Amino acid sequence: MNRTAEQDLEKRLKNRDQTAMKELYGLYSGYLYTLCCRYITDKDTAKDILQDSFLKIFSAINRFRYRGEGSLKAWMSRIVVNEALKSLRTSARNTIMISSADLPDIPDDEADRDLDVDGIPASVIQDMIRRLPDGYRTVFNLFVFEDMSHKEIARTLGIKENSSASQYHRAKALLAKWLKDYRNEQND
Repeated sequence: MNRTAEQDLEKRLKNRDQTAMKELYGLYSGYLYTLCCRYITDKDTAKDILQDSFLKIFSAINRFRYRGEGSLKAWMSRIVVNEALKSLRTSARNTIMISSADLPDIPDDEADRDLDVDGIPASVIQDMIRRLPDGYRTVFNLFVFEDMSHKEIARTLGIKENSSASQYHRAKALLAKWLKDYRNEQND
C-alpha cells in the first residue's frame, strides 16, 4: 500500500515533529482562516480563533483517523467551524435571533431567482455574506457551506428548528436584495 503525502504528514504530526506542524500550518492556515471569516467578521477575533484551532488540532491529532485523501483537511475544518461557533455563542454581542426591521419582503421564489450569482465576482459575494447580521450569516453558512440541516443547525446553536429556517430565509432575502442592488449599480 502506498502512503499518501497526507498520511505521511499525519504520522509526522503524531510524532510531534515540529517541521510537520509548520508544514501543516503553511498548507492550511490560509484556507482555515478564510473558513473562519465566514462566521467571524472581526479579523483579529478570526486570527485568535484560528490560533486556538491550531492548538486544538495539534493537541488532538492523535484522535484523528485517516479516512482517505482530504480527511485531514475536513477534520481541521470541522474544528475551526466549531471554534468559530463557540466564539459566537459566548460573545455578548451575538444574538441569533435578529429583528426583521428593514428586512425586504421578498417571496421565496423571487429570492431564489434573485440569488443568481452568475457574473458577480466571488469577492463581492463573500463581502455580502460577511455583511449579514451574525445570526443570519451563521445559519446561512451552516446550511449552504457546511450542508447542515435546520435540525442540525438548531441543535448546534441551541435554537429552534423553525428559527433556523427563518434565519436562513431572511438571509436569502437580504442577499437577494443586495444582489439586485449590485446589478442595478453595475447597469447604471
